Amino acid sequence: MKHRPRPEEQDDLLRPRLTDLIDGRHALVKLAGLIDWEVFERQWAGFFPSGKGRPATEPRLVAGLLYLQHAYRLSDEAVVARWVENPYYQHFTGEVFFQHRPPIDPSSLTRWRGRIGEEGVEWLLTQTILAGQKSGVINEDSVKRVAVDTTVMEKNIAYPTDARLYERARDQLAMLAKEAGVDLRQSYARLAPRLALQVGRYAHAKQFKRMRKALKRLKGYTGRVMRDLRRHLEDIPEGGLRDRIIAKLALVSQLLHQQPKGADKIYALHEPEVDCISKGKARVRYEFGCKVSVTTTLDEGIVVGMRSFAGNPYDGHTLKEALEQVKILTDQRPELVVVDRGYRGHGVEATRVLISGTRRGLTPKLTADLRRRSAIEAEIGHMKTDGRLSRCPLKGTVGDAVFAVLNACGHNIRRVLAHLRAWFAWIIAVLCTPEIPPNRSYLAQDAA
Repeated sequence: MKHRPRPEEQDDLLRPRLTDLIDGRHALVKLAGLIDWEVFERQWAGFFPSGKGRPATEPRLVAGLLYLQHAYRLSDEAVVARWVENPYYQHFTGEVFFQHRPPIDPSSLTRWRGRIGEEGVEWLLTQTILAGQKSGVINEDSVKRVAVDTTVMEKNIAYPTDARLYERARDQLAMLAKEAGVDLRQSYARLAPRLALQVGRYAHAKQFKRMRKALKRLKGYTGRVMRDLRRHLEDIPEGGLRDRIIAKLALVSQLLHQQPKGADKIYALHEPEVDCISKGKARVRYEFGCKVSVTTTLDEGIVVGMRSFAGNPYDGHTLKEALEQVKILTDQRPELVVVDRGYRGHGVEATRVLISGTRRGLTPKLTADLRRRSAIEAEIGHMKTDGRLSRCPLKGTVGDAVFAVLNACGHNIRRVLAHLRAWFAWIIAVLCTPEIPPNRSYLAQDAA
């Protein structure tokens, strides 16, 4: 992969370098020296096979921005804007001199994520694990003892109600018809929005009979617009617009014919892959997103594997793929896995699996490991509050897979940075603490 080269240090001898402006003891400076940045240039080269056109952005810059974005819970626009203001961010991404302009447009991060995919971001996670081992956060043998659990990564969608979905589907069909130059018999642009509001008012007033009647009428409006546009399909020329209309007609038809408790329900028109998942929480009965499997080391809580699963599979059926990912990222297969009772019937034989509630035939060490399983719940909570795991803004199942791994990278980066700050604070405390002379009055009393 060809990328734009950085300016040589001798190109501008009058400008001060970043190393002269920043503190070399800062945690980000230490972390930048622990990561092997050349790995991304070698491993991501296959995603850019063409040598023509404008040179690509340097891989270290993109990798560093993705690390910073998920370590500090920033959006694409925010991380680029903060990069201009923070010299430590610029040094972390490999800059030599302080820059006063954004290095890339924020939309470039979207294209990079789409190009490298889940395989590319897994290299980011591998480097955070290696950085944790170099800094002393985890040991090399810690990967052999892991804890696995699942959580729900919600999608960035509104709460799915039938009235909103019907009205949104009718509006999108009317917009496509207008773009194609099709004159509909009636678009219901005046009646349908009012009726959708009335459905919500009836539901709030607990007038469910009127609500169901209004909802049925709104569904009929959407069906009439769909059938009217389908009759004009032969008049639309071949091309991208016709394909978009056919795909939208199929999606709306599935929406109108789906059962209240049927499989493959549509909860968002722009994200039809979203699943309704119930995790037994008292405060949130249902969550709309995808299931994510999280694998952490049992002792330190470093994430060594994270994978999203579409279709809301059974927890036990995700364990095998989660362990395979750990082996790929760390080159070691875990010898002991601790899980909760939702993993009964997992079918894994190559690794010993301890399930919560097991008491017979366990040594005191295994019993302590089993009690340690609940520590993964706190790590998941930190990824949702300190990171961005609580809501995924990326599109499609590929976006879910990429976003889940990037959240694991951000969690590991935060753990390594906290360790580096604590180690530096301990050294300062030891070196700066004055030696307290002994109290001679107490020594005299002891001698008497």
